[in-house]
Amino acid sequence: MVFLSKPAMEQLLPLIDLSEPDSQSQLVKACEEVGFFKVINHGVPFQFMADLESEAIKFFSLPLSDKEKAGPPDPFGYGHKNIGCTGDVGWVEYLLFTTDADSIYHKFASIFGEAADRFRCVLNEYLSAVKKMACRILEMVAEGLKIQPRDVLSKLLMDEQSDSVFRVNHYPARPETEGLIGFGEHTDPQIISVLRSNNTSGLQISLKEGDWISIPPDQYSFFINVGDSLQVMTNGRFKSVRHRVVANSPKSRLSMIYFGGPPLSEKIAPLPSLMEGEDSLYKEFTWFEYKKSVYNSRLADNRLGLFEKIAAS
Repeated sequence: MVFLSKPAMEQLLPLIDLSEPDSQSQLVKACEEVGFFKVINHGVPFQFMADLESEAIKFFSLPLSDKEKAGPPDPFGYGHKNIGCTGDVGWVEYLLFTTDADSIYHKFASIFGEAADRFRCVLNEYLSAVKKMACRILEMVAEGLKIQPRDVLSKLLMDEQSDSVFRVNHYPARPETEGLIGFGEHTDPQIISVLRSNNTSGLQISLKEGDWISIPPDQYSFFINVGDSLQVMTNGRFKSVRHRVVANSPKSRLSMIYFGGPPLSEKIAPLPSLMEGEDSLYKEFTWFEYKKSVYNSRLADNRLGLFEKIAAS
């Protein structure tokens, strides 16, 4: 693993102030060069973050027997160590929701009573604000790429049939184990991922050369990932970055990730306005087809490999 000086880290990890006039061009550059960036002045009240973190910590502090009443995930609910159905494991427990918190409320209400009401309330507040920020970023990206209409990407998240999900990961403290994997290396399959964590390290991204670097935590900011779908829609111009979490901290780590996804029937292909004089690098597929393929793969697999066009010899 590579350790970088602070100036080198600042140069590698784009920091984008969404209140600045030139943030639009910075967003496009960050998506092209890294596929991962940090945003400040994002408009999400810190109280929303703190409230949801507090409620999540209360849940994860319960005895395992109580937490398991909210699982196993189907795929939504509580999960423990097992990640997916193909054998991946990690030092992690999690809650997975649809972004319509009310739709799975009944699963928790009968178990946790009034605590479920409080959780639903703070979850809805947080998701509403984060979704708004994600759509703003996508619209700024569209403008930076000179794509019309400007909501060509954000409307997929705003669609009533949007297949977006929300995940809360908890990595228990484990200081005695060097390099223990909390969540194995992978790319995110959706359009965009919006991550917020507590002030505990663990997140790492992979450089183009294959080296891993650790990302300093910042509980007041958000980290944005380009997803596989956005990589395809920009015909490879944007990069979906590989990342992972190591769990070797004396403090527990809590992360909250909004995965902005399109409707299941949405066709994923390079946007025509970006294709002048270019050949498509990818076969067209629906989000349902890609999601099914991802679900049946291992975390570290090159998931887009099955959908890449083979160059003519």
